[in-house]
Amino acid sequence: MTQSNLSSASVSAAIATLDLVTLKQHLLDLFCQVAYREGDFLLTSGQKSSYYINGKQVTLHPWGCLAVGRVLLPLLPAGTAAVAGLTLGADPIVTAVSVVAAYGGQSLPALIIRKEAKGHGTRAYIEGLALPEGSPVTVLEDVVTTGQSALKAAERLKAAGYQVNGVISLVDRQQGGAELYQQAGLPFQAIFTISDIQERWRVLGLADQA
Repeated sequence: MTQSNLSSASVSAAIATLDLVTLKQHLLDLFCQVAYREGDFLLTSGQKSSYYINGKQVTLHPWGCLAVGRVLLPLLPAGTAAVAGLTLGADPIVTAVSVVAAYGGQSLPALIIRKEAKGHGTRAYIEGLALPEGSPVTVLEDVVTTGQSALKAAERLKAAGYQVNGVISLVDRQQGGAELYQQAGLPFQAIFTISDIQERWRVLGLADQA
């Protein structure tokens, strides 16, 4: 699929109704087109890397956010009462999933977890509707490297009295995040691995355009 295909009006109009297999392929291509870059980068974790994935280029994309919501929603564990994630990367993701769920007649609140407690008012870490104690919540993330961001979100949710039933990421860089979640007893899923993106990036010929 070429860049012109990917950005065409026909694709944008079909995102709401495409079958999930095809939609996932479009989403992978979008990651390759707008989010993946090779070079010398310093990551949030402090690690140096020869590539970088800016997930927000996809989750804030005009149709990328809808595709993300549609792809993630069926992966939520049964009985999930809300989706949550650490600001800023997870903000558009939890919102997209919540909105897609609403169009299907499902009430699925989105919770945004602050990195630091609010400095005024209730001084809360978590923004969003208050849920009954013990409510099962799924943590969503754009890109997992070491896994610390989603783990922090899970810890804040547990401290607030919720049950965390898993972590789902759009991309797993396969640098220890999955192992960290396993140690913490958190089921983990990723839509794509870094290998998926790098392989497709080369198939699309984007390495030659970089």
